[in-house]
Amino acid sequence: MSRLIDIQVHAFGEPRPSPLVAATYQPWAELAGYRPEAMALQVMSVDLAMAAGLSSAGLVHSHTWYTNFAGHMAKLLYRVPHVATTHSLEPLRPWKAEQLGGGYALSLFCERTGLEGADAIVAVSEGMAKDVLGCYPNIDPARVRVIHNGIDPDEFSHDPGTDVLRRLGLPTEGKTVVFVGRITRQKGLVHLLEAIPMVDPMAHIVLVAGAPDTPEIAAEVGRLVARVKQERGAVSWIPDVLARSEVIQILSHASVFVCPSIYEPFGLVNLEAMALEVPVVASQTGGIPEIVVDGGTGWLVPFERGDDEFGTPRDPAGFAAGLAQAINRLLKDPDQAIAFGQAGRRRVVERFSWSAIAAKTVDLYRELGLEVPPPAGPRPSSRKSDLT
Repeated sequence: MSRLIDIQVHAFGEPRPSPLVAATYQPWAELAGYRPEAMALQVMSVDLAMAAGLSSAGLVHSHTWYTNFAGHMAKLLYRVPHVATTHSLEPLRPWKAEQLGGGYALSLFCERTGLEGADAIVAVSEGMAKDVLGCYPNIDPARVRVIHNGIDPDEFSHDPGTDVLRRLGLPTEGKTVVFVGRITRQKGLVHLLEAIPMVDPMAHIVLVAGAPDTPEIAAEVGRLVARVKQERGAVSWIPDVLARSEVIQILSHASVFVCPSIYEPFGLVNLEAMALEVPVVASQTGGIPEIVVDGGTGWLVPFERGDDEFGTPRDPAGFAAGLAQAINRLLKDPDQAIAFGQAGRRRVVERFSWSAIAAKTVDLYRELGLEVPPPAGPRPSSRKSDLT
């Protein structure tokens, strides 16, 4: 993107080494140490500081509810277009109330205000576009544009090394089934843990799962992992947040990658696995079917949302059995697994590289009036600020 347009990134947290990061922000110190509900107030304090720092922007582009409110305020303050990318939607993540308490009402407010006031909304999948209009009927469908997420295929290339595997105590040979994701209801880890006893006992299960939403879900996953280890064995749980290079090596040696999400507007981690030529088993939900080709780059497991507020599968036992069946199908047919992996890599390069995604995004900025010269021209004088 920075090759096409002048970008300044305004981000949460500690300073980043990238020259594109113009500023980073910390929550107000006065809001530290309060109940979990105060987390939403901390986010809003960062939004206020971000909005104050965007006076030079010709367009602002916010990502998720964490910065949608900052983008909205900048639009009002400086009379510039606001583009909001939806990676998920708060009304469809009711389990966030476990993490935020009453602050969940504030996250809903920030997202609704930002999206309904945005000049354009980027949905990361066709499924997400439908969800946006379903959750926020006041939004004009003409303002919603589908632009998928992407990755750098050069960065996600096969790593033949084994130093990370050895350091983490993971097998360097044999069949492995890998999960990578946060410990949250959304990622469906508890359903994978129900499926693992039905998976080929010769396969080693690797769970790269950390950053739990709450102590309660961390404890629940801990109990399930302990039970599965006792019943089946051959399970490794890495609770740490690993560096990207470490995850790449783990995935490079995987026989199957599994994504059991019950809510997944896009599912970037599936792209990462496919780029590394790993066949994928994933839930048939959200934006995942736009990434994983059923019978082409992996297997999709039917998923039907239940009626409870957390989106639990209507048939949890059936969903777990479906995950296990699809995993075993690939483990038993290594030739097909290799073919799926190769097809997955080709699909990522052709359709989900950052160069293609960036070009579509800049086209949208042009439509909103930002002066962006053709790629062969000089760098633009207008500035776009990205809020993350």
